[in-house]
Parts: sequence; structure tokens; C-alpha cells
Amino acid sequence: MKKGVIGGFLILLIGMASIFSCNRKTHGSLQTATTVNSKTSQKKPYLLLISLDGFRWDYLEKYKPPNLDAFVKEGVRSEALIPAYPTKTFPNHFSIVTGMYPDKHGILSNSFYSHDQEKLYDYKNVETATDGKFYKGSPIWLEANKANMVTASYFFVGSEADIQGIHPTYYHTYDSKVKKQERIAQAINWLELPEEKRPHLITMYFADMDNAGHDYGPGNEEKIKEALFELDSHLGQLFKGVAETGLPVNIMIVSDHGMVDLPASNIIPIDSIKNDSLYRTVDNGAMINIYPHKGVDTEALIHSFKRRNEHFEVYTPEDIPGFVNRPKSKDWGAIQLIPDYGYYFLPAKKKELMIQHNIKAIGVHGFEPKNKAMHGIFYAKGPAFKTAFTLPPMAIVHVFPLMCEVLGLPISKNIDGDLEVVKSVLK
Repeated sequence: MKKGVIGGFLILLIGMASIFSCNRKTHGSLQTATTVNSKTSQKKPYLLLISLDGFRWDYLEKYKPPNLDAFVKEGVRSEALIPAYPTKTFPNHFSIVTGMYPDKHGILSNSFYSHDQEKLYDYKNVETATDGKFYKGSPIWLEANKANMVTASYFFVGSEADIQGIHPTYYHTYDSKVKKQERIAQAINWLELPEEKRPHLITMYFADMDNAGHDYGPGNEEKIKEALFELDSHLGQLFKGVAETGLPVNIMIVSDHGMVDLPASNIIPIDSIKNDSLYRTVDNGAMINIYPHKGVDTEALIHSFKRRNEHFEVYTPEDIPGFVNRPKSKDWGAIQLIPDYGYYFLPAKKKELMIQHNIKAIGVHGFEPKNKAMHGIFYAKGPAFKTAFTLPPMAIVHVFPLMCEVLGLPISKNIDGDLEVVKSVLK
């Protein structure tokens, strides 16, 4: 092969790499997804949505991580972001991007039984987590797609699922081993694409604070601060890289829930609850969903659970507290077992290991949003936002209509979020 041909081929490869990055896990989307911005979309603002899983509402004031602290002082914030119930990762991330509560968007918790699909949805099961048939509503990247706007996502919940047959234009298969530096470099690379290929919406996800919270409990200030400052350093690199592009990028930072300490003494063994001969048990720690088998007397089950008196209450969807709207989906199950606040369902082996290794506490979440330790964060900065402005605590469903407004997209009518609640943050 001649040198000129080889050189041209190498230039082509480098050009392709600049578009899709060196990460082999990058995907282009399905054929129906927008791959080129329309002329109208090219004139729209840019939005970077960053999720910091498990970032509790009070971490910023308590630890003062420098980059996030400066970000908030130059932008807007809410005093807290109030999650949907149950305060779990998958339902709340999908509430962020749809403006709907879980009962409406269909992802009820990290795990639940779907009667329509006749199978268990489990966020750890790639087959169900990426199956668009479980996901209802229209996430923000679909709304952008309707406007012929290019989008991108690095690990945001739902982005790997073929919802209505569509993914973001660029997205990645989840891999917790991918370093933050690589994710940040990819986001900057996306913003450096040619105008017609450049995503105007980018969603990102970081699990650092959730991991530290679960492993050590939020009461372990040394470990929480260590994780927070390490994450903050990388966020500083991201903020710097975005600024250096010279683009008018708006940045929103959110979290899905908070965290509370759980000592071993407050673990309720889930082993004592399961009875496969009578019902299906779906364990989400702070909520156990019971699905009686055909012919099993539900009322008899309710009475048997109530007689046990083991630091949990027994409910049906008609009387369960914690929800903004009364849950209607049959996928909640006929019975819900709710532990007292500060108690949690886990395998007996987990309790034994904590005692054996003298582990004082781990962190958990999932409890009613009325418990402030379950609250997350909302921060924003950019040309669309005011400076040094604070909102009262806001519900998580209001993030979606705000994103639509920033991007110049129509706001879906069939949602629970309301722009009027949060539009005061905008210039």
C-alpha cells in the first residue's frame, strides 16, 4: 500500500476516533435516532445533566468540596431534591428524565414483577434493564430526538434500553470499571464534534457517593469526605474542560436519593419472610413486594404477616403511605412490607458478617421521602440560570420540564412535573 493511501486511511481512523472516542463500548443509536442536528437544533442551547448517585442533600454544606462549592455559589440550587418513593436508584433516575412518578413511568423500584412482561425486572439483569418494553413515558433524549437534536449519554439509567425503539445518538454500555477520567474525556470530545454532529444534550452518571455511602454509612465522615473530594476533583476537571470549549453549556447536577446508617442490629432477615410455595417475594430492602400465587388467600397472608411484629408494617397499595399519588399499577404486588425507619430487610448472612467483622454500620436508602436523610441535590449553572439563587426543596419530577425549557423543547402534557414550580431559577 502506498504511503499516501496509508496516511489517508490513518487520518480517516483518527477522525472516526474523535467522534466516537477510543472507548470500544460506545454505540451509535438505532436507525430511527437523530444523527445530525437540524438547522433549528444547531441554534439551541447545550445541556449537560450530571447524576451523582447517593449524594445526600447536606454533604455540600458539611464538607465544602471546593469545585462543587464554587459551582453552587455561581449558580442556582434547591435546598434539597425530594425523591420519589421508594427512594431507590432506577425509579428516581427515570423520574428525573421523564418528569413522571414511578407508578406512571413503570420502573417501580430497582426490582419488581411485571405482569405485562410476565417476568421479574431486575436492574442488575442486563436483559431486563435494557429492555425498552419495561419503560413508559418519554425520556428527555426521546423528546430531543423528536426535535431532530443529537443526544449523548454516559451510563444514565434507561439510556441503554431501546425505549420506543430509540437510544440516545451516542451511548455506552454500563461498566463500573470505566474510570472517571475516561468519561470526562468523552463528554469533552462530544462537545468538540462538528456542529451538525455535536450533542446538545449529554447525560452522565457517577456512583462514587452511593458506593461510599453503602460501604461505610453516611456517619463515617472520614470515608464520605474522602470519596467526595476525589469525585469533586474530577468534576473540577469536567467543569474546566467544558469551559474551554467556549460553548454556552448549561450544567445541571442532581442526585436520586440520600442515605442513612444501618447498624447490624436493625437488619430484618429476609430469609424469614420468603415462602415460594405461597407467594413471590421481591426484595428492595426498604419495601418488600409480595405477589401471592393464584388461589392463595391474600387476607390470610396479611394477617399472618401482621402477627409477626418484627419492626415492619403490612400494607396494601390502597393504604400504603409515602406516595404523592395513590399507586395504581398491579406490579406493586398485593402486599407491601415496610420496615420501620432505620430498619432494613437483608439476608441473615449479611447481618452475621457485619457482626463477625465488627462493622458498625452500612448505608441504605429506599425509605419514605418524608425522612430528610433520603433527600438529594439539585444544582445548576450556565447562561440560562441566575446566579446565587436558592429554591426551597423541590420534587424530583420538576427537573424534566426545566430541562425541556432550557433546551427549547415542548413540555409533555402527561407528566407529573410542573415548570411553574422551578422556572424562577431561570434568567
